[in-house]
Amino acid sequence: MDLTSMAFPFGVDDLGRVGSATGDANIRAKILEVVLTAPGERVGMPEFGCGLRDLVFDPNNDILAATTEFAITKALQKWMSDDIVVQSVDTQNQDSTLQILVTYVRRDSLEAAQVKITF
Repeated sequence: MDLTSMAFPFGVDDLGRVGSATGDANIRAKILEVVLTAPGERVGMPEFGCGLRDLVFDPNNDILAATTEFAITKALQKWMSDDIVVQSVDTQNQDSTLQILVTYVRRDSLEAAQVKITF
């Protein structure tokens, strides 16, 4: 049974209700929420997030890639351990673009999936 939660980003649906997400869409939204939230940004949960946006102005090199992989893996393991098992976080840097690929297994269905994020 898929759990329903508020959609990320927050929005209102066609019926005027708070947008919701279930299943894979819900998991993907939660991953993006963890990755794109900076620690200290969330009221009542100052440690939530991984600070990816803080790395945007750092030089795009192998050190940034390794730092990003470590930060995202650590944050997802901490904040989403009830929902997913993180198999890998891989990064590729090309010119001014950083591409992040998160591979995970959903705990409820044991299905593998991926989320791709490009900066």
